[in-house]
Amino acid sequence: MNHNTPVSPRPLSHLTDAQRRVLSAAQLRAHGVSAAQTAAQCRPGGPWQQILPGVYVLHPGPPTSEERLHAALLYAGRPIGSAASPVVPAQVRAEGQAGSYGDVVITGLAALALHRLSSAPPLISLDRIDVLVPRTRRLRSTGCARLIRVHAMPQVQEIGGLPVAPVARALADAVAHLSDADAVRRLLTEAVRGSHCEPAAAVRELTLARLLSRPHVVDAVDSLLAEGRAIAEDRLYEMVRQYGLPDPLWNIDLRLPGGPHLGGVDVYWPEQAVAVELDTRAPRQDKDAMGSPPLERSRELGEWSEYARKREHLERLGITVVHITPKKLRESMEQQATVVRTALMASSDREPSAYVVVLPR
Repeated sequence: MNHNTPVSPRPLSHLTDAQRRVLSAAQLRAHGVSAAQTAAQCRPGGPWQQILPGVYVLHPGPPTSEERLHAALLYAGRPIGSAASPVVPAQVRAEGQAGSYGDVVITGLAALALHRLSSAPPLISLDRIDVLVPRTRRLRSTGCARLIRVHAMPQVQEIGGLPVAPVARALADAVAHLSDADAVRRLLTEAVRGSHCEPAAAVRELTLARLLSRPHVVDAVDSLLAEGRAIAEDRLYEMVRQYGLPDPLWNIDLRLPGGPHLGGVDVYWPEQAVAVELDTRAPRQDKDAMGSPPLERSRELGEWSEYARKREHLERLGITVVHITPKKLRESMEQQATVVRTALMASSDREPSAYVVVLPR
């Protein structure tokens, strides 16, 4: 047998080129290659090489970036079609989908490179490929595979047939291993400017990973939030102009005459008593919140309570408050403009609002 000899008469048409060049020991056995034959092929000067425990590259040269990614997934996962999982669903046989690797996900810098963030190092230069695995998986990090155990997997995105973590989660896993403040800032800034993820989602993941105790991460997050809010405000201006909404007042504070401060809003139409507020809080996900540190959960609850209190107070005074998230503003601007226009038109059917004082913020 040589490296040009098919490993088995069983078809491999459902696999990509890289998948055909990288197989696990279980997959080789399933294709009729014994452990002794595999060992013989991997002898010094042989046509194959072992890249990770139980994972083999079926050629003698240096593995490509794509082959290293497949190898890390094969090592960390339980590939469908292996001895551990002999059943191959039809859709996986036909398409070679990301699910064929089992319950594992590429994250960290490798995932950011796959998401095409230019500030992430090229895949070929990475010494380690971070892979999320279930916390019960009994494997150790070794070679190019660095395993990160998690209680629950993030929602998987498929890129080139590979299971990849969303950008916000990949950022947190990358930042966890970075001490260079400039590198952290570049990654976070590009993720927001390039609309790869919302600032709140990134901050949420950094918080859950307990990385906000690191000064260089806190500094980068401050810049990130300012950057994200500026981008969202620009989109809000664009929405008002593009969809012909009446000219509003921008960035103002509301007070009762001679009374308390009611809070600031981003946009206000005084004649219709309609306010728009950019909701830049991290998404509230009760399941995730249960994993937050107690102080963080307390801060989150306090933040949500303050938003709710302000909204209820303004609405008791007859002011309609429309909350718009940066994500909705980016993905469905026309729909958000329709919501605001509807609120403006409905003002004539409501009781007049209380008189409030408008001040620049």
